[in-house]
Amino acid sequence: MIARTHILVFAVCAITSGASFTRSPAAAETVQPLSETQVGDLKAKTAALAAAARARLGALSPQQRLSAPPDIWKVAGAPSEFQDCADCPRMVVIPAGEFTMGSPPEELNAETQHRVVIGAPFAVSKFEITFDEWDACAKDDGCGGYRPEDEGWGRGQRPAINISWEDAKSYVTWLGRKTGKPYRLLSEAEWEYAARAGTTTMFSFGATLSAAQANYNSSDYGSAASDANRQQTVTVGKFPSNDFGLHEMHGNASEWVEDCWHDDYTASAPADGAAWLTGNCNGRVLRGGSWEDSAEELRSAARVGEFKSNSASSDGLRVARSF
Repeated sequence: MIARTHILVFAVCAITSGASFTRSPAAAETVQPLSETQVGDLKAKTAALAAAARARLGALSPQQRLSAPPDIWKVAGAPSEFQDCADCPRMVVIPAGEFTMGSPPEELNAETQHRVVIGAPFAVSKFEITFDEWDACAKDDGCGGYRPEDEGWGRGQRPAINISWEDAKSYVTWLGRKTGKPYRLLSEAEWEYAARAGTTTMFSFGATLSAAQANYNSSDYGSAASDANRQQTVTVGKFPSNDFGLHEMHGNASEWVEDCWHDDYTASAPADGAAWLTGNCNGRVLRGGSWEDSAEELRSAARVGEFKSNSASSDGLRVARSF
């Protein structure tokens, strides 16, 4: 049984803060798909930035590199968001870069730190996948026709919950078939890189987290429902985004990633951002924490293992797309 425990920016354009609130992704304007020309230009310019950064970082000792701040290889003027179809999730372009994954010893349940290179840009859904998006899959002969329970909280723009890892895989399979694009789950390294968004603090918002920044249980156990302990999911986009433009990377619903479960990182953990697909693959990894978890479980580095066929009212998903 797997235990489930309860900028440095290298570019001419800085990453802008996403401190504004979004009322609803459904109310946002439609964004267009990326063209092949845009993708080719993004990849070529990223490669040039990466080559220059690697030459500089390669001069550091392993310990110096581990202690170095994140290096974000953002292409100036590159498209930031796109959407491949009307029923598809809105996607955010995540720049390539290098960062230190894991957490320092002073963080509770510290995860072993190691340097990871995300060598190419990729895309991540701006919000957790919603019931509207999931139900579109089920209606289109995808997702096994499964309609997960909403616990009486409501569907629509709330994150889809009661999702197992196997269910999550069925959604990205449908999305890839529908669009002809390489949709998938994030790797654990990609998830942490995207969640940190160039930060090294416990949370993407800093050393602490508040109920105005995320949906989680920040109350004393046993307290009545309040903003400190909402006791259910909330509509996606309710809270500020991180500096990559991603909402609710901390809390609301835990998010399945591709990786097989390992108790901690070892020398075998991929250093290139790929999913770690050896070991106990009946167990998979969830990231981000949920509405029922404490702040410690929402840390950027925090990780949980669960059997791939299990699901809960705290479990949802976010998707990635390769270029």
